[in-house]
Amino acid sequence: MARLPVTRSLSIEDDLIDYTATRSGGAGGQHVNTTDSAVILRFDVAASDLPERVKERLAVLAGSRMTAAGVLVLRSEGSRSQHVNRQEALERLVALIQESTVVQAKRRPTRPTRASQTRRVDAKKGRSGVKAGRKKPTFD
Repeated sequence: MARLPVTRSLSIEDDLIDYTATRSGGAGGQHVNTTDSAVILRFDVAASDLPERVKERLAVLAGSRMTAAGVLVLRSEGSRSQHVNRQEALERLVALIQESTVVQAKRRPTRPTRASQTRRVDAKKGRSGVKAGRKKPTFD
């Protein structure tokens, strides 16, 4: 059972990655209708030994590429070579998992300063004056 390194402290099992070759879309040609050059990669996230927080973030990042059963599906058909498409799909998987390991800094809500509030109100008054100056004068 080989393991694929993702980060220095994290790796995934090769057994959980399944590759399927299929025909690429797009314009045809003499050779394209007989070769299965597109690659569909399936990675079983639910069965993997990734930490729970990484699995949750991976599900959010993957979006519609994640099935209800917890399988991540990536399709690669950019090259004519099945081998190159397979490598590209694997690189995208590793990049997605690496991105899901990054912990986002918690946002601290801050209040606007009094000076910024004053600047905002002054700017609004200035715009109001400009727009008021465009109106037709009224004779009362």
